[in-house]
Amino acid sequence: MALSRLRAAAAAAAVLLSLTACSTGPAGGSSEGGTAAASDGAFPVTIKHAYGETVIDEQPERVATVSWVNDDVSLALGVVPVGMPKVEWGGNDNGSTPWKDAKLEELGAGAGSEKAPKQYSEADGIAFDEIAATEPDVILAAYSGLTQEDYDKLSKIAPVVAYPKTAYGTDWQTSTEMIGKALGKGAEAEELIASTEATVEEKAAQYPELAGKTFIYGNLDPAASDAVNVYTANDNRPKFLSSIGMKQADVVTEATGDSEEFFLPWSAEKANELDSDIFVTWVPSDKTKQQVLDDPLLGQIPAVEKGALVADSDNTLTLSISAASPLSLPWALDTFLPMLAEGAEAADAS
Repeated sequence: MALSRLRAAAAAAAVLLSLTACSTGPAGGSSEGGTAAASDGAFPVTIKHAYGETVIDEQPERVATVSWVNDDVSLALGVVPVGMPKVEWGGNDNGSTPWKDAKLEELGAGAGSEKAPKQYSEADGIAFDEIAATEPDVILAAYSGLTQEDYDKLSKIAPVVAYPKTAYGTDWQTSTEMIGKALGKGAEAEELIASTEATVEEKAAQYPELAGKTFIYGNLDPAASDAVNVYTANDNRPKFLSSIGMKQADVVTEATGDSEEFFLPWSAEKANELDSDIFVTWVPSDKTKQQVLDDPLLGQIPAVEKGALVADSDNTLTLSISAASPLSLPWALDTFLPMLAEGAEAADAS
């Protein structure tokens, strides 16, 4: 997804490329929505996050979500939210994704069902009024870019599970742990994390050429004023590549230092310094990929020069990695890993 949009979303807490899907109504395993199974732990529970602590007195039955990932995790744990954001970038005609649709159908809450969540748009920011209308018991935002103002306003509606440290920086495992605790499904969350990691490991093992390869995950767009941006280890895209045995390039690690930012702007005049085996980027079309290859500055990126540019123009695939979740990752692996392997083979051949 385009970094300039992500940056604007973070700055305004508006999340222009949000995963918005679904709002009020019954959900989950009861007529009142939300929780599909009994609690595996005692309530109340206290969850620490960037804005302090949130106490949840009893197991939530009505769950609302904001931003990306949170709805996926809730669904993966068997809890259908009463309200969740529409997927407005990388989504389908349902305002959803293939992995989300499959899980909703499995839980008896597919499109048109009485249990289907309502959808609200986050194109202009958090949908406070529509979230309030769902009458939630808890609002999940473990992966989000909530500001203090957003958090305070949402907290007047229901207890809010905000991100632990960095906006848009929560890895899917931590999101799953936090949401599992909030929903009284801690043990199920642990099992979900373990099974998802096992799936990733099993699939990645089929591509041994990826092990140890250095990478840079960034955005390349010759037509933009900020033609080059690179994602830091704080972002979920590099986190995913690291999880399958690849290594972030030293040039990015050194430039990041102690920064908590999820990306770094990079001068196109210094593009030749972005040394790695593979460079991964989202592009709006194959035309843009060719423009990168032909650009006199971006074409000097070492991985680009040796044909190891992995340029993805599938918005849904990009979304599945950048907003990684226990539902999206298994869906993405059979497509994304072969693309990376092709880049690795090009690097080996150079």
